[in-house]
Amino acid sequence: MDRSEELPKTPRPPRNGLLGLVERWLPFWEPQLVVACAIALQLSLSEDVTIGPSWLFPALEGALLVGLVLASPHPSVRHSRLRRHVAIGMIGLVSAANMVSLVRLCHHLLVGGKENGHALILSGIVLWCTNVLLFALWYWEVDRGGPVARACDEGGFPDFMFVQMDKTQFAPPGWRPQLVDYLYLSFTNATAFSPTDTMPLTPIAKWLMTGQSVASLVTVALVVSRAVNILS
Repeated sequence: MDRSEELPKTPRPPRNGLLGLVERWLPFWEPQLVVACAIALQLSLSEDVTIGPSWLFPALEGALLVGLVLASPHPSVRHSRLRRHVAIGMIGLVSAANMVSLVRLCHHLLVGGKENGHALILSGIVLWCTNVLLFALWYWEVDRGGPVARACDEGGFPDFMFVQMDKTQFAPPGWRPQLVDYLYLSFTNATAFSPTDTMPLTPIAKWLMTGQSVASLVTVALVVSRAVNILS
């Protein structure tokens, strides 16, 4: 038997320097980076599926994001409910703009001819990718009252059951889902149109996953059918 197994394991000390700084700040910057990616994707949409110029809504959303980024370094703001409400409001605004674009895309793909067909197909792919990013943020903010409540164990019952929560032997002690876990959940739900390894437990989680599956299914079905029509 290896004698190293008999030694008690000591917790890893906090890291210093650049790596320690990244570990402390990453949980707060990750969601903002995802929102920035979603806004950047909106800039590539065709004006046929946007309200007004294609830059209008991304500019408004970008202004809100910049304000949130500037306020985040302050600890009193970072852990406040107001910041979470502002963050949820911003995600909601981007999601609303994405849903409007999806409705307009459906209209053009169903009643339009082959005019701007390639641009509309590209817009459908962009909307699908944006859908994955936005729902990952919704799952991140909803589950157990949000990231701060989860970190402080104040969120009550979980909204999602991850494998590591049931099979604790496959996760370190005190494991909590990170943003990458919600991104994976969102991606698999958007591709399989159903839960895979993570189960929704609460009504709001089930409604969110249902809404994402419907939006993803409609987008994929219309884009594929229009692509076949154009290529034929």
